[in-house]
Amino acid sequence: MSSEEGKKYYRKSNKLADTEDLGGSSRLIKSLLGGSFLAKDSSVRFLPFLLFLTFFGLIYIANIYYAEENIRKIDDLSRDLKELRYEYISTHTKLMHISKQSELAKRLEVLGLKESTTPPYKIQAKEDENK
Repeated sequence: MSSEEGKKYYRKSNKLADTEDLGGSSRLIKSLLGGSFLAKDSSVRFLPFLLFLTFFGLIYIANIYYAEENIRKIDDLSRDLKELRYEYISTHTKLMHISKQSELAKRLEVLGLKESTTPPYKIQAKEDENK
């Protein structure tokens, strides 16, 4: 091997060494994503804690979905309530309109009934004196 080839080999090996020498955080991420941290004996004692955290993470996600579903239901119910309130107001207005005395007189005229022009009078019964 010539000295020129040796220098090239040395530079290449240094570049490989630089890329293999990952920082602490990079090694941690690589071991987490690769799953190699689970193969170590020291990480087995943390497994119950990891399962505990996973369980609470799943509960947290389920709680978010439940809350969003409830919010959608509340929005739908409030929209339905507004529509029913508007329907109540319009129906109440129609009822008040058709129950006016003038409207009733117009409707009953078709049936042949007329409005009385004489005022009503009170009938008084005489008390029985034999009591």
